[in-house]
Amino acid sequence: MKSRVLFSAVATCLALAGCGSSGMTGSGDTTGTGGTTGSGGTTSSGGATGSGGTTGSGGNATATGGTTGTGGTTGGAGHGGATGQGGSAGATGMAGHAGTGGTTGTGGATGTGGTGVDGSVTVDCSATLPTGGNTYSGNNVNGTADGLNYGIWSNSTNGGSITVFTNAHAFSATWNNSMDFLAHVGLDFNTAKAYTAYGTIQAEFSETKSGTPGGFSSIGMYGWMHSPCIEWYINEDSYSGFVPKGSITATVDGATYYLSTSQTTGTGGANACEAGHTGGWTNITATRATPRQCGTITVSDHFASWAAQGWTLGTLASVHINVEVGGGAGTIQFPVANVTTTSK
Repeated sequence: MKSRVLFSAVATCLALAGCGSSGMTGSGDTTGTGGTTGSGGTTSSGGATGSGGTTGSGGNATATGGTTGTGGTTGGAGHGGATGQGGSAGATGMAGHAGTGGTTGTGGATGTGGTGVDGSVTVDCSATLPTGGNTYSGNNVNGTADGLNYGIWSNSTNGGSITVFTNAHAFSATWNNSMDFLAHVGLDFNTAKAYTAYGTIQAEFSETKSGTPGGFSSIGMYGWMHSPCIEWYINEDSYSGFVPKGSITATVDGATYYLSTSQTTGTGGANACEAGHTGGWTNITATRATPRQCGTITVSDHFASWAAQGWTLGTLASVHINVEVGGGAGTIQFPVANVTTTSK
């Protein structure tokens, strides 16, 4: 069995009105002797009575500004003070220039895929399978398409087929009574490194299925580790539902997974182990409590949850999106199937 790793004027005008003080009729305090009593004085020609001023009537008060001549003619009536001109209106302040509008910001480029609350990539669960593609048949086929490794394996001569695409991370598979059949797309690693060397390992998937799976089925992630040799599964979905195995649980990507581990006694997967391996190998399985058909799987977090149980993990050999069935006849489509890492 094989697999792979994806990852924002007021102007105040002051009007000052100056009002001239009215002139009072000059009469002197005492009428001058020997002089003709001023008859109120000839009105000054051309003198306009000050508006608002009181006509002189020989009032007692000495005319302000006029001095009575002794022995002379009583001083003429004081000219009415000229009407005070209103103060000039203050110059209206200039209106401020209207601010020029800011330049409209150019729209940002459309992001490729949103990011979920947990930092994972949001998967387009309504995506459809691309057209075209290349189909391969057999019971042991491997290759590369669009930067990902693909493969199919079966222990039956009937085998099955896989269709992969050169310009999209997607695939489909079909089978017909092929007993144990696997089809997968992901990343293979050719160096002996622990999973921690690859940073965050993530897979995005979306799938639709039809047909029958025979005796069993598993849809999710699949791969191998070396030294020790470990075949591992992360079950996200199945054809007929599955009963999670084991009483140990871990929370990954906000969901509960049941964990189990066991030792095999067979030899059929020995070719997926490191060179020189003989005998059985370890099997580690994580099964989601609630199946799903679309989402992001943080594979490296699953590995960490297994290590937290004290289980020894080997160097990472492969991380693939996988379907496995135990016979029957059916088909499955993965319009989204990608595996990425943040380090190489």
